[in-house]
Amino acid sequence: MLTTNVMRILEKAGIKYEAREYEYDENDLSGLHAAQALDLPAECVFKTLVAEGDNRQNFVFVIPVCEELDLKKCAGASGSKSVNLIHVKALQPLTGYIRGGCSPIGMKKKLPTYIDETALLQDRISVSAGHRGVQVLLSPSDLILTADAHPCDLIRY
Repeated sequence: MLTTNVMRILEKAGIKYEAREYEYDENDLSGLHAAQALDLPAECVFKTLVAEGDNRQNFVFVIPVCEELDLKKCAGASGSKSVNLIHVKALQPLTGYIRGGCSPIGMKKKLPTYIDETALLQDRISVSAGHRGVQVLLSPSDLILTADAHPCDLIRY
C-alpha cells in the first residue's frame, strides 16, 4: 500500500485511521465512484472542495460525496460576502493536490477549513489520503482536530 503524506501526518499525531485503496477511473473521479468502490455508504465518504471568497481568501469545504455544496452557506460560514469554487488548474499550485486526490489534511498552505456538520453523525468518515485511489477512514472528531476544521451546515437541501 502506498504511504501518503496524509498518513504520515496522522501517524505523527497518533491518530488511528484505516487506509483503503481502490481502483479509480480517470473518466470518473467522483466521490460516489470512490464510495461504491470501497463499499461504503455515500454519506460516510467526504469530498474536499476549495473555494475563493470575495476577499480573494481561499477556503476548504468538506462535504459528503452524495451532497451538493451551498455556496451561500459557505460564504456565511467563512465570513465572506460570496464564495466560488476555484478552477481545477489552480488546485495543485494552491494545495499540492490534484483533482480526485485532494485531502483536507496536509495541504501546501494552511487554509481555513469547514466540514459539514453531518460528519458528526458518523462513527467514521472517509476522506482522500492525498492520492487518487487511496482513502483514509477516521473518526470525524480526529479529522476536525487534524485539519483544524469547523463543523457547520454547508450542504444544499
